[in-house]
Amino acid sequence: MDRLDYRIIALFTRKPGTSVLSAARELGVARPTIQARLNRMRERGLLLDILPKLAAEPMGFPVQAMMMLQIDQRVGYAGLHDELLDIPEVIDCSTMAGPWDMLLRVVARSNSDLQRVIDQIARLDSVSRVSTSIVLRDIARDRILPLMDAATAEAAEEG
Repeated sequence: MDRLDYRIIALFTRKPGTSVLSAARELGVARPTIQARLNRMRERGLLLDILPKLAAEPMGFPVQAMMMLQIDQRVGYAGLHDELLDIPEVIDCSTMAGPWDMLLRVVARSNSDLQRVIDQIARLDSVSRVSTSIVLRDIARDRILPLMDAATAEAAEEG
């Protein structure tokens, strides 16, 4: 991973609809170079995908909440991940170490709709306890690009 990789990803982040040819022109490198770099970043697991970023609010889901779940250890996780991902309002889902076992980001159409989503999740057999906090404002999400900038800047200084 180097500064050109960073410049490529920064461009696609700023302008998600950019074609490989347009990226090559804007960055002043050959189109095959851009494609090879993207392929290499995918193969190494650095680049997961180049996708459009969607916002839930314009789709009618202005309420966001973070939910922490405790799992009933006697029941376990069997099937829980699939049950959670079958709920369209669950937009992020992570397992954690500590007093809580899972962290979810959920969306809803209103506060009363959020109660419906919470109740649906709380009723799952594996879930023993939930705690929910409403998100007032997102300050940063998916903030990986500054990390890549720092990592490639350090590598450039060392090299």
